[in-house]
Order: sequence, then structure tokens, then C-alpha cells
Amino acid sequence: MENASYLWWIPLLPLIGAGVCGALHLATLRARKTNPEAAGPSGLAPLVASAAMAGAFVLSIVAWFAICPCDEGTRPTALSSGTWTWISVGGLSFDLTMWLDRLSSVMTLVVTGVGLLIHVYASGYMKGDKGYAKFFAYLNLFCFAMLMLVLSSNLLGLFIGWEGVGLCSYLLIGFWYDKGWPAEAGQKAFVVNRIGDAFFIIGSFLLISVFGTLEMQSIGQQVPALMDEHGGTLALAALLLFGGACGKSAQLPLFVWLPDAMAGPTPVSALIHAATMVTSGVYMIVRLNPLYAASPNVLLFIGCIAAATAFIAGTTALVQRDLKKVLAYSTVSQLGYMFLGIAAGAWGSAIFHLVTHAFFKALLFLGAGSVIHGMHEEQDMHKMGGLRRHMPQTFVTFLAGAAALSGLPLMSGFFSKDEVLMKNFAMGGANYLFWMVGVVTAAITAYYTWRMVALTFFGEERFDAKKVHPHESPLVMTGPLWVLAVLSVVGGVVLGLPHVFHLWAHALDRWLEPVVAGGNAILAETTGAHMPLEVSVAWEWILLGLGSAVALFFAHKGFHDHKRGLAMDESVQGAFPAAHAKLTDAWGIDSAYARVVVQPVKLLAFVIAVIVDQFAIDGVVNGTGRTMVDMGRRARRLVDGSVASYGLWIGAGAVLLALTWFTWGN
Repeated sequence: MENASYLWWIPLLPLIGAGVCGALHLATLRARKTNPEAAGPSGLAPLVASAAMAGAFVLSIVAWFAICPCDEGTRPTALSSGTWTWISVGGLSFDLTMWLDRLSSVMTLVVTGVGLLIHVYASGYMKGDKGYAKFFAYLNLFCFAMLMLVLSSNLLGLFIGWEGVGLCSYLLIGFWYDKGWPAEAGQKAFVVNRIGDAFFIIGSFLLISVFGTLEMQSIGQQVPALMDEHGGTLALAALLLFGGACGKSAQLPLFVWLPDAMAGPTPVSALIHAATMVTSGVYMIVRLNPLYAASPNVLLFIGCIAAATAFIAGTTALVQRDLKKVLAYSTVSQLGYMFLGIAAGAWGSAIFHLVTHAFFKALLFLGAGSVIHGMHEEQDMHKMGGLRRHMPQTFVTFLAGAAALSGLPLMSGFFSKDEVLMKNFAMGGANYLFWMVGVVTAAITAYYTWRMVALTFFGEERFDAKKVHPHESPLVMTGPLWVLAVLSVVGGVVLGLPHVFHLWAHALDRWLEPVVAGGNAILAETTGAHMPLEVSVAWEWILLGLGSAVALFFAHKGFHDHKRGLAMDESVQGAFPAAHAKLTDAWGIDSAYARVVVQPVKLLAFVIAVIVDQFAIDGVVNGTGRTMVDMGRRARRLVDGSVASYGLWIGAGAVLLALTWFTWGN
């Protein structure tokens, strides 16, 4: 391990950028006090924010080269920054250290690289917004928190970033709070994530009780020696930490916040749902792979949750009309695939799909933003159609993202998705069921993806041409689309060709091997399986062929069912109205939350706030005060200076004394 103090600058540059953009926003507000139309210095914000991200990206590349084993034996396996002792209580000491190894190097490249493209895109998308500089301050702050999460050496530092991205998601989802619904969506995301965070904290306390530390490297090294004695506690801690991951990475039952997060500006959707916040749960579990490898029952539970999440979200995406909602439920479903990789102990496959998903889902969200921008904020696909003629660059790049998402052969999503499925097939047992659910979900994904393409870009124009004039987005928005389109096409070839191609097979898997070696060794011992999992060449060709056939057939069907307009959607809704309504509402899960959880909590809050607080507590306190005031007012009349009043009270006193004397004196 080598000391590299510049690691601190990777998260600090976006933090500094956030501070500068915040100052620009305040300066703009002051300028507008005298002239409401003044632009102020807010126009500098995208330059500052993008420069901060570019600097962080360059440093991430430098750090990657520093550990790249080009000359084996002379390069360090990890980099570490200076350590800052933050908390020291009794025998416990918690430090903040930036730690970069092969796993965190991949994550920093994804966060800073894709984040930079989103910042550039946002400079065009958000232009003219009254909170222009504030938006970029939030974006930079979000990236700072995510980089703290992936670079911290222990769970305490990770939790700082974990909470930071939760706060920033609240700020960014509710950015247009004056519209009403975005503010509610931001609050929903914040509250649901706090539920997961509570599980995370309890799980961390359990780890402290067993290991006496939150340093993730130390925990991984100690697991083999303690798994027999503390197996139950380790399994409970792993399960609780997965509960935290369910919140951040939108798995059942805590996925309900993510579709509503579409209320934020589209660059926010791309940032949160592609490269940053939603991937943090996957990263955390892969980082703690020895802990999860020592808890095979927890891995089985993760597989059940992941399979259910992938299927439920995929079927929900089938019937959505909102372009961004289709992509949101698709994100939930694809996150399920990542956790399916974890369930099979295929840590590298989970990260592989995380990376390719960052490419093509960021592309699709930004492409959707380009469509919405060109359609004057229209998001309903039923009111689009024929847009390929008006937005040729958006159309071509969107096709690349759709091909990758649907898993068409040789696209990035094809390689990463099929690798996850192959690993579950190779694991056998209950993972066969996960594999089957994954194949069915892949068919559903291909269908809804090309339904989305057909309804948006093909068929007759279903918008009012007199009011809506679709147009291509400017270069500052289409440029990032082209970069992401290239990555979506070639990313799978570069990072993870299957063994049957006999080239740089499973390059990312081999890159991550030192990080996941501990988990693989424990899995090999507990399951008897040879890790990493492989299948024979014949089975690999069969599975690749099956994946290709499923993707091509259902992509073709989804496209041709909808390329001529709304007939298929109207037919399905007319034939199965109840099922259609249930799927539109995500199988009724969201409304069930509202009915079973939200409404009773609101009723309880009303009872406490109105009946208990206002009537009971305030009533007693205020009533006592009013009584004392009234008594004082009455007593004051005894000494108001009136001779007549004094004479009356003297006479009354004399009469009272006389009555007392005559009654008791004798």
C-alpha cells in the first residue's frame, strides 16, 4: 500500500465547487434584489462545477494508473491518504481515511466520468432556470458525498457519504419545490431512505460488538476466524446492512421512492439512477463480500428479494405512459439484476452490470431529457410519436441505449446481464429459480424498452403541431449523449467478454479478483463450489444463444406491437382493466403503503398534534393561565382605589364577623 495524499482532492474538488456555486447563487440573489431580471454571476456555475468534476476525474485516472499492474510486482495494490482521527472513545477509535483499491478505483471513475458528462449536459438543460447556480451547487455536493462513500476506508466514513447522498437527493428531487409534487417526492425519498439507514446503523453497531472496528479491510480479514463462533451475529449484521441497501438501491419493500424521484430535473434522474446513489448499496455489499460469503442464508434471501424486485418493477414498466417512469422502474429492475449477481457470490458480475448500467441508463435518461426539452416539457409517450425526424441525434443515441438495456447481442447490457444469469445458473440449487426469473424479466425488459422506442420515435405524430414544435437539443446536450452511446455499445466488449471469445475474457472480473478473493475463499469453503463460478464452454454458448434469442424476439415484438401507435396499449387496457390498473400502480404496493402505513401515521400525527397537544396539553396549560389571569383580575378589584368599593367590602366584612360571633360566640 502506498500513501497518496491527493486522494483527498478527489472528493474535495466537488465540495469546493459546491461552495463556489453556492456563493454565485447568493450573489445572483443579491443582484436580483435591485433588478429582478438580472442574470448575476450564475452563468459561471456550470463552468465551475464541471471543472471540479473534470479535476476529480483526472485524479481518478491518475490513481487508477498508480495501481494498474502494468509492471507486476512494482505497483501498489492500493493507495491510502493521510488518516484523520475523528472520534476516539475508550478503546474505540474511528478514523477518516481515503482508501483506493481496485474496486473503489472503478467506482470513482464511474462517478466522476459519468458525473462530468451529466454536469455538461445540465448546463444546457437547466439554462435559464432561476436556481441555475444553486442546482450546480447541489450536483457538486452530491458527487462529493458519493465519492466520500466509495473512498472511505471504514463504514463510518461510508455512512457520512451515505447520508450525504440521501440529503442531496432530497434537495435535487425537490428542486422545483414550488410546483408542489416535487417537494412531496423529495420528502418521500428522504423518509423511505431513513428507514433503511436505521437498519444500517444497527448493523454497524453489531459489527463493532464483534470486531471492535468499522474498518472494512479489518472486518474482511477477521471474518474467517470469527464466523464459527459469531455466525448468527454476523448473519444478522449482514441482513441489517442489506436493509440499508434496500433503501438506497431501491429493492423491495423500499423501492417506492425511486419512481417518484422523477419529479426532479432530468439530469438529477440520470445522476441518481445511473452512476451514484442507487449503486451505493451494491458497492457496500461487494466491499463487505467476506461478511456476506459467511452468511449463505442471507445471500439466498438477497436473491429472493432481488428476483421479486426485478420482476415486479419490470412488469410495472410495461404499462407506464410517462417516459421517465418507464426508465425509473427499469432502474429498479436492473438493480435487482445486480443483487442477483451478489446472491450467486458473483461479486465481479454485479459490479460489471453496475458499470454498464451506468453507461446506458445515464444515456437513456439524458436522451429522455432531450426529448422532453424538445417537446416543451411533455413526458407522456402517448402524446409523442414520429420524433426521429425532428431529433435525429437524440434518436440514434437513444437507440444505442435501448439496445444495451434490452440486452441485444454484443451490446454492453447483453454481456453484463447474461453474465449475472450465467453465474446463477452455474450456482444451481435455488439459484436456478433466480436464473429463470431473470430470463423472464429479460424478455419483459426487451419488450418495454422497444415499446418505449416505438411510441416515442415512430408512428404518426400525436402532438398538436400548432402548439408543440419538437427540435433537436444543442451540442452541449447531444455531445454527452454520443459519448455515452459509444460506452453503451463497446463497454461490454472492453470490460467483460465471456470465456468463449478467448480474448481478454472477464477483464473486470480479473481486475477485481484481489478485492473479492476473501469472499470467494469463504464461499468455496461453505458451499463447496469452485469460485469464481464457471460453466462449460457448451453451456456458455447455449446460455448466450438463449439470451440473444430472448432479447431479439421480445425486442422485435415490443417494437412491432407499438410502432403504428396506441392500438396495442388501448387494446390491453380495454381487455384487462383491473390488471392494467394494478400494474400501473406497481402491483398496488405504493397504494398499500399509503393505506397501511402513511394514512395511519397521518391519523396518529393528527391525534397527537390536535387532540393531545392542542386540546389536552395546551388546554391544561392555557386554561390554567387563563384561570390565574381571571383570578388576578377579580382580586385587583379589591384594591382599585374606589371609596365605595372599600366601604362595601368593609361592611360585608363587618356583617360576616357579626354572623360568626352570633353563630359560634355563644
